[in-house]
Amino acid sequence: MTKIVLVGAGSLQFGTGMLGDIFQSATLAGAEIVLNDINAGAAQRMQALAEETMAARGLTHRIRCEPDLARALPGADFVVISIEVGDRFALWDMDWKIPQQYGIQQVYGENGGPGGLFHSLRILPPILQICGKVMDHAPGATVFNYSNPMSRITTTVHRAYPGIKFIGMCHEIASLERHLPPMLGQPRENIRYRAGGLNHFSVMTECSYVDTGRDAYPDVRARAEGYFGRQPGYSEILTATRQSGRAVETEGWMDIDLSHITEVRPWSDRWLFREVLERFGLLPITYDSHFGEYIQWAHECSDHRGILDFYTYYRNFLGRTAPQIGTHLHERVVPVMEGILTDSGYEEAAVNIPNAGYIADLPEWLAVEVPAVVTAKGVQGIKLEIPVGMRGLLANQIGVHSLTAEAVLQGSRDLAIQALLVDPVVAVARGIPALVDHMIAEQSPWLDYLR
Repeated sequence: MTKIVLVGAGSLQFGTGMLGDIFQSATLAGAEIVLNDINAGAAQRMQALAEETMAARGLTHRIRCEPDLARALPGADFVVISIEVGDRFALWDMDWKIPQQYGIQQVYGENGGPGGLFHSLRILPPILQICGKVMDHAPGATVFNYSNPMSRITTTVHRAYPGIKFIGMCHEIASLERHLPPMLGQPRENIRYRAGGLNHFSVMTECSYVDTGRDAYPDVRARAEGYFGRQPGYSEILTATRQSGRAVETEGWMDIDLSHITEVRPWSDRWLFREVLERFGLLPITYDSHFGEYIQWAHECSDHRGILDFYTYYRNFLGRTAPQIGTHLHERVVPVMEGILTDSGYEEAAVNIPNAGYIADLPEWLAVEVPAVVTAKGVQGIKLEIPVGMRGLLANQIGVHSLTAEAVLQGSRDLAIQALLVDPVVAVARGIPALVDHMIAEQSPWLDYLR
């Protein structure tokens, strides 16, 4: 019997989404599912909801809550992590806005730039504790992580625990599934693509038609303006939601119906996206808000209204999501589990793993986002040919990721300062120590370990 431990299972979005994905899998029928969360009441509510769903659908899974992770882990085949600490959005506001008061023009505050650093400093200690318990009690388990900042977390975990089977998962790659078929006028099964880079800083590297083998990238470049220039962004989604009172779920692998939105700002949410497409000839797989966190000139090019509206929509939507365990696949971790259990050898579109030569010019220890072949041995990354210009942008993150990892592992305030000073987004220097001290004070107790 397959055993799956969900860490952070009390979260409405994560818990219901993961349970829905597990319940629709024939390979995982009858699996043992252990719900672990520091909020025991939230985990118990999730268990009750799961049991209702199982009874209604005639499912045979075994499900229980176990607040002690050391007791939850023995015998686990898979562990899935999705956690945050503290008040997520209050801390996120600090990550984003306080660095701006010190003169840093960051476009967002989650994964890259100063916001990404402080988010990492806060969330990595508990994730490292979780991984330490995995290594003590279930060393053979495959660990999937959904928490951000994905690249910095994955890099640091593998540095702390070199033998761990730790894979970062993200659904941003699903944008290609949604947009390529209507843009190219082809069914999904006739389009082959690959993409890679760093998490939330990834581009499509190749695209072709399955039936003819012909390169489809020239068609993507030729049709991008006519297609993406007219696509609704989060400004339009937020406006429509406010007018109708009907929110649209935009996270995950499912199709999204935006046909009710008719008025669109040109290239909404994608001004930086357009710049990268024009200057580098590469299609980003995500919006300005995510992609722009890593680029020093992004503030000049980004659609700031779209970024702010995305943040507002995301916060408001999560705040009023009703718990519901669905019947359709929401994320990609369950297909990876199935591929490992059945030794399928299928190609997964995006995993976050140590580089090991998959992207040139980047060190082997850096966590990159690449496609991978999934077998009983786990995931094996696929080497990508990324043009030198994009590799240059990616290489700017090498020192940032290494110093973030060392700042956490050594509990070092000075290394946190250095991580900011090597970040391409940071164009000031004198106020950086004061910024770090300010954030340590504001985000106590989570940053108290920095000395």
